[in-house]
Amino acid sequence: MSDRKPSSSTRVETHSTTILAVRHQGQVALGGDGQVTYGTAILKADTRKIRWILDKKMLVGFAGSTADAFSLLERFEAKAKNFPGNLPRAATELARDWRNDRILRKLEAMMIVVDAEHSLLVTGQGDVVQPADGILGIGSGGNYAVAAARALIRHSSLSATEIVRESLKIASEIDIYTNDNIVVEEFQTNE
Repeated sequence: MSDRKPSSSTRVETHSTTILAVRHQGQVALGGDGQVTYGTAILKADTRKIRWILDKKMLVGFAGSTADAFSLLERFEAKAKNFPGNLPRAATELARDWRNDRILRKLEAMMIVVDAEHSLLVTGQGDVVQPADGILGIGSGGNYAVAAARALIRHSSLSATEIVRESLKIASEIDIYTNDNIVVEEFQTNE
């Protein structure tokens, strides 16, 4: 029996979900695919990682370890209840806890949170980022989906929901950890 710990090359990685938010033409849409992969196997094809919170005033999408993401979601929802109507403050308070709490720092998850006014990314390092162009992507195919969304905004008249759906389809054609089982939710912005 060996006392050796597994090297990073022998650990099995879990990949899950691509999440995309687009703020465009008076709408904000948040969507995600449904695939969860463990190593080289698809564990589930229809996971839903988009959630309404606070009586449908905010949408949250999360990627990463599912258990960690749910833990993070619960903590964020508690912060959002403490600061109703103030998404940036709730996200900043969660980020502060994330940096200071030893257990939270070990969570392997990221979130996109949107409301009528803001789109925010909360990272695994406890950062809060607001995009300049209203487009955010996380998860294994996040960068592909963001690139597709930027192109579609520049060269089409699609709605925010249509852009999210098409961008996620494009990501699913490139990223092996993203599928085309797509869920999109939307609401009107304060623009």
